[in-house]
Amino acid sequence: QVQLVESGGGLVQAGGSLRLSCAASGGTFRSYGMGWFRRAPGKEREFVAAISWSGRTTVYADSVKGRFTISRDNAKNTVDLQMNSLKPEDTAVYYCAASNAGYANTAPSFNYWGQGTQVTVSS
Repeated sequence: QVQLVESGGGLVQAGGSLRLSCAASGGTFRSYGMGWFRRAPGKEREFVAAISWSGRTTVYADSVKGRFTISRDNAKNTVDLQMNSLKPEDTAVYYCAASNAGYANTAPSFNYWGQGTQVTVSS
């Protein structure tokens, strides 16, 4: 069973940066497509970013494009989300997800989910 554990969330002022990390165990990390999603209070979960098993392909939601960067280290079984120029509307619980497919970018395509880490951006 794949386990995903997120870390790095916290409180930051608007314009600041945070780096989220997701550590995977119990599976073959290098074969998984990985993604980040978020759920803001009172809103549905939304896609943030995804990266292919090799790291060669990445995709971002329009709302974070140019500000967030997803990356992975297959030797360390980790996937990170560097978040710059944060805005109050980025406030949400951020979830790491893994897909048995080598690349995925929609929630139903992901098979494993972490518990989430809270990101709060103050204005």
